[in-house]
Amino acid sequence: MDVDRLLPTPEAADLIALTREIADKELSPRVNEHEAAETYPEGLFTTLGEAGLLGLAYPEEYGGGGQPYEVYLQVLEELAARWAAVAVATSVHTLACHPVHTFGTAEQKESWLPAMLEGRAIGGYSLSEPQAGSDAAALSCKAELEDDGSAYRVTGTKAWITHGGKADFYALFARTAPGSRGISCFLAPGATEGLSFGLPERKMGLQAIPTTSAYWDGAVLDVDRRIGEEGQGLQIAFSALDSGRLGIAACATGLAQAALDAAVDYANERSTFGRRIVDHQGLGFLLADMAASVDAARATYLDAARRRDLGRPFSRQASAAKLIATDAAMKVTTDAVQVLGGYGYTRDFPVERFMREAKIMQIFEGTNQIQRLVISRGLATHSA
Repeated sequence: MDVDRLLPTPEAADLIALTREIADKELSPRVNEHEAAETYPEGLFTTLGEAGLLGLAYPEEYGGGGQPYEVYLQVLEELAARWAAVAVATSVHTLACHPVHTFGTAEQKESWLPAMLEGRAIGGYSLSEPQAGSDAAALSCKAELEDDGSAYRVTGTKAWITHGGKADFYALFARTAPGSRGISCFLAPGATEGLSFGLPERKMGLQAIPTTSAYWDGAVLDVDRRIGEEGQGLQIAFSALDSGRLGIAACATGLAQAALDAAVDYANERSTFGRRIVDHQGLGFLLADMAASVDAARATYLDAARRRDLGRPFSRQASAAKLIATDAAMKVTTDAVQVLGGYGYTRDFPVERFMREAKIMQIFEGTNQIQRLVISRGLATHSA
């Protein structure tokens, strides 16, 4: 069912209507085929970009949509309710645009942002490494400045890159000096010589969008590809993560909504002992709890987004939204399988896929244990 949304402007309402139309036409008919075959939906992100859905949270002067985060996240939720992998990749693209928009020079913004925000260039985010996931300060991939100062030579391995091997550019974080202040950020073209990608990871879910490792073998990046100052990389990375966590919260909420809808539809159609199963109190209460969880997840991410839009601190609220929404998605999708019984365990219905897709959302953009750490530290700082 379509969620009855409380949107701030008529323009936002029109945008949600457009998103639903595109998602129903372009995503829903293709998701089962591509997820089952683990094939990339060629051309789909071009379609989303042409519709203006890939730069919504950024200024219109650079080709973005000029929308508040509150609206962008609700668009993301609508996409996730039809195809979670596409919504996650859209969130990652938005995350990958952040360094240039927020820390780039005027020349870098003018040169690169329009193609990125209009969806003519799709982005990936390359922070994690095999030995450095939650501990971003432990990065070892190196970017060494050439003697003449004109370029950096990048050597090392990056991991868990959404859209790896398919993206047109990557927000790359690499070590330029020792210590936690020795990480720098680069905007790396996907076609850089000396950059190669591993085979896609064999994942539990989100199989249509590849997740890969990247291998940098002395690849050369011109010095103007560095975003911000040397050593500013972790500041840039962390400044984006709160917003990225809200993106995942919205994706998780959309996935949970899809699972709830599938369970409600089945419960209204299936009968046992002469009654629809939705009319059995035990099942009805389970559905009620699922609906309450989805509503709570949505309210939590919207609260954090509205704080962001007002320019207020939102880090703790973003972590809470990511924690609550992804835990809700795991619970709701699991319960949806239970509602469908044996059918829920088969691939004839989408709820088993929803359950598999929900699990990763508790892990990426900072595990939910990391979110609890962020929240607890925020409380300790506040009380101090």
